[in-house]
Amino acid sequence: MVKLDTIVTRGGDRGETSLADGSRVAKSHRRIAVFGALDEANTAIGFLRVACAGLPAVDRVLAAIQNDLFDIGAELAAPPDPARPSRLTETYLARLDSAAADWNARLAPLTSFILPGGTEAAARAHLARTAARRAERELVTLAAEAGVSDIPIPYLNRLSDVMFILARLLNDEGRADTLWRPGGA
Repeated sequence: MVKLDTIVTRGGDRGETSLADGSRVAKSHRRIAVFGALDEANTAIGFLRVACAGLPAVDRVLAAIQNDLFDIGAELAAPPDPARPSRLTETYLARLDSAAADWNARLAPLTSFILPGGTEAAARAHLARTAARRAERELVTLAAEAGVSDIPIPYLNRLSDVMFILARLLNDEGRADTLWRPGGA
């Protein structure tokens, strides 16, 4: 369990922060950029949860996703160590796949690209989708430099898909989607 007695430590006042193994890195380090992007995605999902408060089944999925994002961050909080096996399993991906399949089954097939928006809840889901995509890009860059376990990149890729599907679901099961009209108007 994590116990934080002091939030203001001043340890980062000079532009560095500590990793879980105690090593210090610049706050501009690629690993820290991933943490920031994961935090933004998690915050966007928290913002979405507020709009989905009356949908307990959706909220349960979103709460699990928020915890998953913390688990991914915890795994990335130290440089890779072959002696430390990953705690992340295929179960993480299976939960996303299940939500995607369940929610997508309620939607008519797409006949056009859609614009982010519609209901407030759908717009928030699109915001969470784009935050997940950014976290994925940051993580792919880190993985090219330092390597990561097999689950986080597919997880973030599927998370953005789940957020897209959820946005459609929150737009009256796709009936209130705003369709892209090439050339405007």
